[in-house]
Amino acid sequence: MTTPLTGGCLCGAIRYSINAPIAELRACHCTHCQKTSGTGASVNAAIPSVSFALVKGTPKRYADTAQSGRRLYRYFCGDCGSPIYSHRETTPEIMVVRAGTLDSPPSLKITTHIWTASARPWSYIDPASEQHPGNMPPKS
Repeated sequence: MTTPLTGGCLCGAIRYSINAPIAELRACHCTHCQKTSGTGASVNAAIPSVSFALVKGTPKRYADTAQSGRRLYRYFCGDCGSPIYSHRETTPEIMVVRAGTLDSPPSLKITTHIWTASARPWSYIDPASEQHPGNMPPKS
């Protein structure tokens, strides 16, 4: 994968770059991601925050209490409403970028699905992928 990667919102008011490789994509099927994306899940890339830079515009921020009970900050374009990225209050060093906002996304498949217990009936979850009914279990 070539870095830097670039991306932005639908109207172009928000632009960003990422200077780190994206190793995997995860789909989140929680009801909050369903509401913010308008679909059955959000497809996300977790990256180190230091590798992310806004190059144009300032997103709006929404403080959410996620389905896990954790405080989550969601960033989006105030003009077109495109969700751009999020991060947990307790782990600002990791941000979660919405893969659909990338200009030229890497050719990765979704490897992990979280919050599958609240997945919509029409959502396809590859049986070969890692699946969790709630959040990812803590790393041991």
